[in-house]
Amino acid sequence: MQTETPRSVPDTIEKIRDELPDDEMLYDLAELFKVFGDTTRVKILYVLFESEMCVNDLAQCLNMTPSAVSHQLRILKTSKLAKFRREGKTVYYSLDDDHVRSMISLGMEHIAE
Repeated sequence: MQTETPRSVPDTIEKIRDELPDDEMLYDLAELFKVFGDTTRVKILYVLFESEMCVNDLAQCLNMTPSAVSHQLRILKTSKLAKFRREGKTVYYSLDDDHVRSMISLGMEHIAE
């Protein structure tokens, strides 16, 4: 039985360097994770994970002012974590896509371990 020879450290380092994303992509990833670093935004995302809502309903659900919720939603929209749609004069917010839903699910699973 032949065992595989482990890669040398220099080979491993070279391979990792070659596959490392560029600095701009890593910066964008770090900025995305910063958005998750605020409890208020995480609460809003969690509510939107459960249901689409307008600002006033979100504010009531989270015991916050509509102005405070709107401020956080602006950050979530800029980060492409939340989206909106208009229905008459009412604006409804939801998670931007299934990637956001997956990030929240995986995060909840991770902290529940």
